[in-house]
This record gives sequence, C-alpha cells and structure tokens, in this order.
Amino acid sequence: MGLEKDKDMKIAFFSFYSGHVYRGVETFVHELANRLVSLGNEVTVFQTGPALGETVYKTQVIKIPIDWSISGSTQKGASYYTGCVKTFTQEALRELNNGFDVVFPTNGKWQSLLCRIWAWRHRKKMIVSGQSGPGWDDRLNLFTFPDAFVAMTEYQAKWAQTANPFVRVDKIPNGVALEKFRTRKSLRSSKSSEPTILCVAAFVSWKRLNLAIKAVSKLNKVSLLLVGRGDQEKELRELGDELLPGRFDVIALPYAEMPDVYHKGSVFTFPTVPWESFGIAMVEAMASGLPVVATDDPIRREIVGDAGLFVDPENTEVYAKALEKALKTKWGDKPRRQAEKFSWDKIANQYDQLFRDLV
Repeated sequence: MGLEKDKDMKIAFFSFYSGHVYRGVETFVHELANRLVSLGNEVTVFQTGPALGETVYKTQVIKIPIDWSISGSTQKGASYYTGCVKTFTQEALRELNNGFDVVFPTNGKWQSLLCRIWAWRHRKKMIVSGQSGPGWDDRLNLFTFPDAFVAMTEYQAKWAQTANPFVRVDKIPNGVALEKFRTRKSLRSSKSSEPTILCVAAFVSWKRLNLAIKAVSKLNKVSLLLVGRGDQEKELRELGDELLPGRFDVIALPYAEMPDVYHKGSVFTFPTVPWESFGIAMVEAMASGLPVVATDDPIRREIVGDAGLFVDPENTEVYAKALEKALKTKWGDKPRRQAEKFSWDKIANQYDQLFRDLV
C-alpha cells in the first residue's frame, strides 16, 4: 500500500547545476519542487548555485570548488564535470538525514549510483527521470535499478522497458508554467517588421543550431533570434553574421524574462538530435502561441502534435521550406491547446501520486 494522501513526504532533489544555469533539467527541478510543496510535501533541492527566486522549497547549497571556465563539450571537460558531480553528490548525501522518503538524482552516472546505494542502505525510495533521453546515460540510470524510472514520452517508455524490463517505468512528461507563458499578439523587433524565427536552446553541438542559421539564410526578409548560452556561441555568432547579415541576433536573459522573449517570435524552431529526451522550450513556445518546426522523430511528434511541422534539419532546403510554410499557416489556438496538455500542476499531481504509491 502507498502513503495516505494526507501524509506529507520529505523529498530530496539533487541538481548540480541549479543556481548556475537554467536549462531543461533545472527548470524541471524548480517547477516540480515548488508544486510538490504546494501539495503538502517537504522538498529540499541540493545544488551548487545560489537559491533561486520564487522558491517555496528549501535550498541546500553544497559548496565545492568548481572551475566553470572549463568547457564541458570536450572529453576532458566532461570527465572533469563528472568528477565534480560525484563530489557534490557525496557531500550532499552526507548532509541528508534518514528522514527523507524519496531521493531524486537528476545528473546521472555517479549521482544515480550513489543515491541508489544511499536509498538501499536507508530503505528509502529513489526515482530517476529520463532527462538524458534514450541512450547510454539513461541506460546507466536504468541499471542502477531505481524504484521507478520516469519516461517523458511513450517512445522513451517503450525504450526503457526494453532496456531494463525489471524496472518500473512510468510515463510523466515535462511541463510548462501556463500562468507564466501566455499567448499574446506577436511583437516585432523594433529594427524591422520582418517575421522572426525563434530558437531557445543551449549553444551546444547536439542542438544543431547551425542548421537553423543555414535554413533561415535561404528565406527572404526573415530574421533569426537565438536565445541561450554555451560553448558554441562564438562560432554560431560568426556563422549567423556571415549568412544572415542584419537579420540575426543572439541574446541571453534570466529565466524570469523568458515569457516576453517568446512574444518576439513568429515561429519557434528546435533542430535538436532525435534522441533528446524532451525540449521544454518547445512547450513554452506553444504556450505562448507559437507553432513549432522541429526534428522529425517520435519524441518531437508526440510533444508538438498538430501544433507544428516536422523535418530533417540536415536537409536545409526542406527545412527552409518548412519554416516558410509555418510562417504562412494560420495556426489559431492549436499551439496553446497542445501546451495545455503539459501543465506543471497536472504533472506535479502525477509525481505526487507516484511517490505515494512507492512510499
């Protein structure tokens, strides 16, 4: 039997990068943790960065030496951050008392393994969400034998059940704060009245933002706005300035200002690799009324539904035509209605019920 509904739980999230960056995983932790508290639970987020604003959960900052100037996109850099995550997790677990019911690692590898050992030792529950997407990272997560593996799409759920049939798999998607991201009449850039293609993503190779630049360069009088940070920023700026002179911009803003950014776009695009686990920015864009042109794969099709178009971004000619078609299509309220399927409030209730079933 699970825990009764009126009994509160103590839940610990481990989110190494929270407070330093605000990407998909960090958004997931922040939004879910806040809502789990509103459902009557006691939630603590262990992180390396300072506490975020608008939090009702507890933040426990774990201070370890980290050289953020090291690029995580190289093999040496990836190894460095893997070691940092291990140290962070070890320190966080030392501060974790036996009163917690659920531990929820979000950074994989050593973190998942160490949390699994802690949960076994203290007879507590460990949950893992498949934020890495189908591939080796989430395969490793599955083979730590969590009490439940949360897949974010049907495609990922089927993959996980095949990868390790001995682990419970539940499907719960990532979400969007519908009260923050709202449909509003599109605002054009003050520099021109050109339609704008918008992309919000980390500037890393697997997001394939260079393909968006190349595709938009094939369109007349259409601008591209990239929003984010990352190791590829310099080369993306150079490529954009070369192929889209006067029609290209790169910005980075605090997450609190993101709702207004989506209203600068006419169409949202997301040319990521097919194995990316989700793409919260797509749902935020749809909640803001934007149609989406995304990679043609089962995960993106399930998330976007009839609120966008799908394409192989590596074929930049076809990609450009899809963007042009999206600009000309009258989408009505399809994007917003699709986004409403991913309300964080609904998702928090699903997680709350999952935790209670296990505890």
